[in-house]
Amino acid sequence: MLSPYGLEIVESCIQCKLRADRIFCNLPPAALQEFEKIKFVTAYPQGAVLFVEGQTPRGIFVLCKGGVKLSINSPNGRTMIVKLAEPGEVLGMSATISGKPYEVTAETIDPCQINFVKRDDFLRFLRDDVETCFRVAEQLGEKYYNACKEVRSLGLSHSAAEKLATLLLEWSSKNGEAAKAEPRLRLRLTHEEIAQMIGTSRETVTRLFAELKKRQILQATGSTLLIRNTAALRDMANHN
Repeated sequence: MLSPYGLEIVESCIQCKLRADRIFCNLPPAALQEFEKIKFVTAYPQGAVLFVEGQTPRGIFVLCKGGVKLSINSPNGRTMIVKLAEPGEVLGMSATISGKPYEVTAETIDPCQINFVKRDDFLRFLRDDVETCFRVAEQLGEKYYNACKEVRSLGLSHSAAEKLATLLLEWSSKNGEAAKAEPRLRLRLTHEEIAQMIGTSRETVTRLFAELKKRQILQATGSTLLIRNTAALRDMANHN
């Protein structure tokens, strides 16, 4: 089934051909059947806000297709993008379990398919299925580990150039391109949004990209980047 946003919507998790080793994709058959009963399949356009930082949690959002940026805001209006969520990730889970407000704002950066589960239904589902409850605990632990890793790699970097190089290498690795001689990646964020991820200005990001292209470390064709010199980018990530 196609949505207005050009997505091929998969109504059933059981029949989904994209099922992988994800928290709500490979549940035992009985648990998956119960999950089917409580989820709502929704398609969102690019730029849709799923939930807002400080909002009372309504439930969880399971990202099936597309990408979502997670951001936090300071009282003076500054924004920091803390993560780009990929298919298979569950958004708003810690807030939904704890009952505390959502910690971040979630906004789609592509047309997305999302499976939404209401908070009461999700908590009941966890109480009734011990294995799923353990899997949720494991994912929350993994999210904490990854958050510490990202803070270490970006927050403790000494310069904007080091942070940008680290970010590009991380994206290349997540896309499965890291082992290639000249990895490719598609930029899904604007220079302003990348600046919000690494804590610098848009002008600085634009200048750094220009320098990387001039040094022939990167080659750009539209929104696609070709990393022509991975060793130089790694050196920049480690020594700036």
